[in-house]
Amino acid sequence: MCGIGGYFGFQDDELVKKMSQMMQHRGPDGEGIFSEGYVTLLNRRLAIIDRAGGDQPIYNEDKSIVVVYNGEIYNYREIRDELEKKGHVFSTHSDTEILVHGYEEWGDDSFDRYNGMFGVALYDKKNDRLVLARDHFGIKPVYYSSFKKNSKLQVLFASEIKPILSSGYIQKIPNDRIIYRYLKYRIHDNEEETFFKDIYRLMPGELLVIESNTLTKRKYTHLETEIVKSKKSPLTQEAIEQFGTLLMNAVKARLISEVPVGSCLSGGLDSSIVVALVNTLLKEKVEESTSVGEIQNVFSAVFPGSTNDEEKYIDAVVQKVQHIKNHKIYPKPEEFFIEMKDFIRTQEEPTISTGPYAQYKVMQEAHKHVTVVLDGQGSDEMMAGYLPYYFVYLKQLIKDKKWLLLFSECFASRDVLIKFGLHILVRRLGLKKSIIVETVLNKSFISIHKHEKFSVVSNNLKKRLAQDIFHNSLQSLLRYEDKNSMRFSIEGRVPFLDLQLIKFIFSLSDEAIIKNGWNKYILRESMRSLLPDSIANRRNKIGFTTPEHEWFLHMKNKIYSLFLSESFANRSYVNQSAVLQSFRAFIEGKNDDTMIFWRLMNLELWMREFFDEIQDSEESVNKEKSTFEPNEGKKLEIHVDDAMYIRFTIRTSLFAKGDDFSSKISEHIAVFRKEIQNNFQYKEHISQPWIVIVSEKVVAISQGRSYFIWDINAGFWAKLLSKYVTRTPFGIGLGSPWTMQIAINEIGLIRILFATIVSAITKLFGIKGIFYKLVGRTVASIDGPTEYSLYPSNVSAKLGPKNPLESATHISESIKKTLSNEEQVYFQGAVIIDANDIGRDILGNATSIPDEIIASMMRDNPMGQSNEQTPLVVAIKRE
Repeated sequence: MCGIGGYFGFQDDELVKKMSQMMQHRGPDGEGIFSEGYVTLLNRRLAIIDRAGGDQPIYNEDKSIVVVYNGEIYNYREIRDELEKKGHVFSTHSDTEILVHGYEEWGDDSFDRYNGMFGVALYDKKNDRLVLARDHFGIKPVYYSSFKKNSKLQVLFASEIKPILSSGYIQKIPNDRIIYRYLKYRIHDNEEETFFKDIYRLMPGELLVIESNTLTKRKYTHLETEIVKSKKSPLTQEAIEQFGTLLMNAVKARLISEVPVGSCLSGGLDSSIVVALVNTLLKEKVEESTSVGEIQNVFSAVFPGSTNDEEKYIDAVVQKVQHIKNHKIYPKPEEFFIEMKDFIRTQEEPTISTGPYAQYKVMQEAHKHVTVVLDGQGSDEMMAGYLPYYFVYLKQLIKDKKWLLLFSECFASRDVLIKFGLHILVRRLGLKKSIIVETVLNKSFISIHKHEKFSVVSNNLKKRLAQDIFHNSLQSLLRYEDKNSMRFSIEGRVPFLDLQLIKFIFSLSDEAIIKNGWNKYILRESMRSLLPDSIANRRNKIGFTTPEHEWFLHMKNKIYSLFLSESFANRSYVNQSAVLQSFRAFIEGKNDDTMIFWRLMNLELWMREFFDEIQDSEESVNKEKSTFEPNEGKKLEIHVDDAMYIRFTIRTSLFAKGDDFSSKISEHIAVFRKEIQNNFQYKEHISQPWIVIVSEKVVAISQGRSYFIWDINAGFWAKLLSKYVTRTPFGIGLGSPWTMQIAINEIGLIRILFATIVSAITKLFGIKGIFYKLVGRTVASIDGPTEYSLYPSNVSAKLGPKNPLESATHISESIKKTLSNEEQVYFQGAVIIDANDIGRDILGNATSIPDEIIASMMRDNPMGQSNEQTPLVVAIKRE
């Protein structure tokens, strides 16, 4: 298992070093580079087989053919024997070397002989021909981008997108077409285009050939067509036993390793069977099982108390199989939101759900114990593991007019059909509403891509399975598997995706797949003796996933903050208002479509990670600064008329409803006074006039005048009127239904409507600002949720403080009590201000300094109420 990369048509010695460094996690055991003329091939090695002699690149006898590759070929010993009989001489014991000799012997057709997983880059020097190839199933990735310079073809390729993206040779642009299909149809990885414009993937069983200044792509295999059209044999007991033997052999081949091998155990049928078969091979002391050790290490993600917790099934397998060390991982939503940045960067492209994060955590733990893990991917698509396949099969029976079999299968699977029917009924009755995707997307975005279609085979089981294996769902799962495992330098192997196994399954009649109401029929029957009944008879399919619904409710403040962000609002893809309304409905239990919310979140975070130049504000949440340093981008000193003021921003603890804000502010000021007395540079200013300036937010929050947006029931008028408010940045003003609603609650709808009408009329005569003069300061100081504020301000709408002058007076009096008579001479009082980057409004002034002077003193808004956490300013007049 490795990472490969390289380029054709140009030289760039620094680029190959950069690509190598970026894929070090895929191959921490070594680096190999071939560079000759305008061809460069790179390999990062994770040594699994022939650790001593398998370093890449690898050549043929006369070094006219060179190869780098990522993967494992499980039938390499048989192919090697065949090639040796034809006179080929091997210099290593690795599976890599059969690639160069196989190409010498059979050319491009050689790839169709390999049973395994691979991404290959092979350069034929004599013919000046570069060949890229991907395995039959697409287990291992190959990405590429091509362009021309001075009419000469140039190609970049790699096992991951990031090395291509960061090369500097292509423009970094999101692929809006793929983004639309992802949002609308919940699909990705089903075609050659990626989420990055002009970066493509090889599809399963494809070759890319670069020669004579041209690029040609074609299939080297007809596996998909062959299995669908193969003659169907009846299901017999002999066939069931033969299937069991083939599966056992597939598992055995994937245990070949010189490093420790473990297994993933989700509690589902597929992974449980893999674990059981590995233990059977261990008990039989089969040579290949030595890589497992004396006891099998298995890795499980569990979610105690959640609706999709699999722990009881996992425990049942462990108890039945025995001789297992089960490593349980307990993913948490808080962890997920911390690790989300790395998870999104690991996956490189958006995912359909948060489910792959559970696998990410499993691989993170597995890395501590093993280098290879076996997993159950592929079984569902090969043997109808998902609920929709039942309906495909039943439609097929209707099409074929097999009425008796149709009735029999409907009766046998009645529990599944009844459950699905109830699900549909709940939707039809409106008890649970799905979100119509178009309602949360930008209309212009929809208009551009409305011609996009996506359909699946609905009445032919084998065709549908093949479609999902080679194009749809399995391709997504294999991407997750590769990216998650390689992130932690783990090789993931998937025994079900075996050439002999898939050919055999598709050579049998459909009853091998669905019979008597049971899917995966041949799998269940062949393996029943190895499994506990609770597993062998499982119908519900969960696998490695997360309790997404529960997690989103638990972390709703984080999600709201993301959807409220300025960057999200400015994306050309979404209708922010509709997204927020839909998410509120989710919080209220009116819909449960977490997948659309995840897609929207994932897209936003993916855009930030790969395209935006903004810093993740959470990285600096706890970044401390000295009281005697300004906030970033600000200054301590400012001139106002002929005077100079020094403004010290004071970091505070968070304010909460019910706090005695006067006492709390006084305590922080007392600490500041001690600090400045001990400060060599500024202690002389202790005996100069000073005031305290307080952000209105901390007073309003303490007074209970801050409301979570999900607790504000925005009515018709709030939604309507907010649409006509001029938008301002960072949640300022009445441009949201929540802020408009609390304004209505505060002063009444009649006054708001009156102010709106008068404002509209006066604007016709060029008179502005009338609205806020009529509604008053209380409404003028209302703020909405702001992305970069700390919780709970990031998900709250806030009224201005009640009785701000009285509050400023209380603060002044409280501070005076902490000062000596001599110190009180210089203290001039407190001010409550509504300050932001577009204006200052003095709400309560308990000093003798005019409002205009204080507003000018704060004209650059030196406060920091988000990560800086500095809502207090001590302003000292330098004399």
